[in-house]
Amino acid sequence: MTNLTIAKFGGSAIGLDGESIPQIVNRINNLKINSKLISVFSAPLTIHGGKKRSLTDIILEQGKNAENGIKPTLETVKSSYQKIIQLVNEENKENCQKVIDTHLKKAQKALDDAFENKEFIDETRSRALAFSGEILMSHVMNHILRSNQIKTDAVEFDDWPIITDNNIESTNFLKSESVEQMEKIENLVENNEVVTIGGFIGKTIDNITTTYERGGSDRTAADLGILFHKKYETSIDFEKDSAVVSADPKIVDSGLREVIQLSYNEARLAGMFGMKILDPIAIKEIVEHGVDMPIKITNIKNPEKVTTIKRILDEQKGHPIKIVTGKENCAIFRIETNSIQKLLTSLEKDKRYSEFIILSPFTKDGVEFSRILFLDGDYVRRNEKYLLGFDSLATITYDRGVITLIGDEMWRVQQVASRTSAKIGESGLNILNMDAQEETSRIIIVVEDAEENIRKAIVAVHEEISKINFI
Repeated sequence: MTNLTIAKFGGSAIGLDGESIPQIVNRINNLKINSKLISVFSAPLTIHGGKKRSLTDIILEQGKNAENGIKPTLETVKSSYQKIIQLVNEENKENCQKVIDTHLKKAQKALDDAFENKEFIDETRSRALAFSGEILMSHVMNHILRSNQIKTDAVEFDDWPIITDNNIESTNFLKSESVEQMEKIENLVENNEVVTIGGFIGKTIDNITTTYERGGSDRTAADLGILFHKKYETSIDFEKDSAVVSADPKIVDSGLREVIQLSYNEARLAGMFGMKILDPIAIKEIVEHGVDMPIKITNIKNPEKVTTIKRILDEQKGHPIKIVTGKENCAIFRIETNSIQKLLTSLEKDKRYSEFIILSPFTKDGVEFSRILFLDGDYVRRNEKYLLGFDSLATITYDRGVITLIGDEMWRVQQVASRTSAKIGESGLNILNMDAQEETSRIIIVVEDAEENIRKAIVAVHEEISKINFI
C-alpha cells in the first residue's frame, strides 16, 4: 500500500511573513521521497502593533472594528502576502498574485458585510477568516512549491472534502458526508507529489463556510487521516518548533527530558491540560472513528528529533510521568448530583467540546453536589446561562488553575501524589483540590489562578518528579 503523509504546518512553522517557508520547502522535499503528501497550512504570522500576530487575530480584530462602525481594512494582511510572494518565481508570480487578489476580495466582501450589518458572526466571520488566512495560504504555498519544481496542486474551496455540521463558528466533522466529497482530492493526491489545503476550514452540505475553534488546523489533519487511512498507509506529521519534552520549555528551563513516545491517551490529556502538542479534539476524533495511525511531532529545525504518538505503545520507555503541564483560566461548576446527567447528556449531544473533568462530589446541607472542572473559563462565561439553567442551586467559581502530571504507567512511581502536593505547598501555594486516580493516567492539582501560581507550581513539580524513584 502506498504511503501517505499528512503534514501540518502551523503559523509558527511558517514564521513572520513567511520567513521560514524555505525550511518548509526542504521538509516537503524530504517527506515526499517515500510518500504521497498532503500539506495542511495555517494562517501566517506578521508584526502588527509592534507584536507578533497571526493573520487570524488581525482579521478578528477587523471584524470587531466592523461591528463597532469602524471601516475594516486588509492592509496589514495584504502587506504580509506581498512579502511572502517574493518566494514565488517569475513564471508563477502573476498567477499567484491573481489568487491573492481574488481571495482577499472575498475576505474584504465579508468584512464589508459585517460593517454594513454591524455583525461579525457565523458565515460572514468564517468567510473573512477562510479567504484571508488558511485557504489563501495553501494556494500561495502551492505556487511556492511549483517554483521549486515540485509537482503540486491546491484544493479549491468548491471541492472541499471536509464537510461539517451547521455549528458555523465551532463546527463538527461529518465523516459520511465528507467521504462523498472525496473524489476531487483523491484525484489530486493520485496525480501529484504534494497537495496543499487550508486547515481550520470546513463547509456544510449547503456550501456554507464553517470554521473549527482555534487550533482547528490540527483537526483538519486528523480528519484527512480518517478519510484516507483505508486507501493509503497513512500517517500524520505535525511540524513544530520542537518535539515533545517533559514540560513547556518557556516555563521550565532546566532538566527537561525528551519524550520519545506518547499514547493517544497521554497526548490527548496533555493537550487538554495546557501542553500545546496538538488539539485534543483531533485525537478524540481519530479514536471515535476507530482509526489507528501513527502521529509524529517533528522538530522542523532538527527533524531527527521526533515524538511518536500511537494508540497503544509497544512498550513504555523512560520516566513513567511523561509530562508536567498547567492550565490557567479554568472554572469549577457545582451542580446537584441529581441534575448532572441532564447536563452531561446535553454537552455530548450538542458536541459542546470544551474539555472538562468531573471531580469528586461533596455534600452540603444534606444535598450531594458534583463538581465539573471546565478547562476553558471563557467557554463557561459565554455559556453561563446555559449551564446554570440545569439547576437553580448551581454555582460557578472562576480563576482556577490546574497542574497536571500525565503518564499511563504512573502507578510505577512511588509516593508521587504526596510528594508533588508537598512540593507545591513548599512553594507557598494553597491546594484547593486534588484528583488522583490510577485509571485516569493523570493527577490534577487545583490552585488559585493568580499571578505566577501555575508557572511556579510546574517548575516545582517538574523538579521533584525527576528525583522520585519508579518501579
